[in-house]
Amino acid sequence: MAPATSASSSAKSAVDFDQTVGYDNGVQPVSWNRRDLLTYAVGIGAGADDLDYVYEASHDFRAFPTYPVVLGLKGTSEDTTVFSEMVGSRSALPGFPSLHPDTIVHGEQSIEIHKPIPLVSGEGWKLAKRISAVHDKGSGLILETEVTLISPVGHKHATMVGSAFYRGGGQGTGYSKSIIKKPESVKAPSRSPDFTLSEKTTPQQALLYRLSGDYNPLHIDPSIGQKGGLGGVILHGLCSYGHAARAVLKAVDAKDGQPADRNGSDRRAELEVFTARFTSPVRPGDELETAVWILGEKAGKLEIAFDQTNKTNGKKTLGGGYARVALKKLDRAPSSKL
Repeated sequence: MAPATSASSSAKSAVDFDQTVGYDNGVQPVSWNRRDLLTYAVGIGAGADDLDYVYEASHDFRAFPTYPVVLGLKGTSEDTTVFSEMVGSRSALPGFPSLHPDTIVHGEQSIEIHKPIPLVSGEGWKLAKRISAVHDKGSGLILETEVTLISPVGHKHATMVGSAFYRGGGQGTGYSKSIIKKPESVKAPSRSPDFTLSEKTTPQQALLYRLSGDYNPLHIDPSIGQKGGLGGVILHGLCSYGHAARAVLKAVDAKDGQPADRNGSDRRAELEVFTARFTSPVRPGDELETAVWILGEKAGKLEIAFDQTNKTNGKKTLGGGYARVALKKLDRAPSSKL
């Protein structure tokens, strides 16, 4: 028994979160094309009324604004990837314990969009990553990573902060430290929402969404979720997140995603900031209702609160949601994107 005790003690002593927080995790090449943008849009529930996101020949065809959140797991691959390999580098972080990737669930995600992305990346795009926070909770361990999407000429197009929650991974230190200021979650007002969007996901929703790059087996292999106490397959949190982002844009512009040359609009809602906490899992086939509150206008931009409820079981799936949306005049110059 002595050797086992010694090994356990050694593992504990290797945990030093001061070494983890602030660690530069390097850069990751990424790429995408029109097909990737189409796949993502359909994966988050966009349909036949959203041609600007799902039809490459639409005059205003563009990436749905939250698309960059998938790039960390997609990388430059045009094929499937192995989830454990894509996240495996986290086990080598200085001062951070080695934890099994099957214990990971998404805790929170924010994106701040600085510039729209092109329809086809070409070469030279990258994600710059650093560990921005660690929180050692009794129920698990939270690792936050700041990721910046950078163009080949050095322009920042999006800054994302995601938190990975390792179920049962707590180390008992009580450590909690963050080195960045990220978009803050907000509490939804007590009044009735200004807009709601209810959409029933399909039984195949996770099968479709995973094609954007998140091949975590938790979302397709029932045995993984059963072992983890989740009862089987659950939907990707970022799929629910995308559904909510669509609702926020429709709350500002009911015709968001519809070709402007058909709906007569000369303005477009553009998402600038979007953040939410993941509060309970969703199963493929569940119905999601996103409630949206317009909080007011600041510097010509709308401040918005939102949350999302699983109407199938009554549980909240996204909480503390905050978004900032601008209304921008459309450029009516002939399109040369195709």
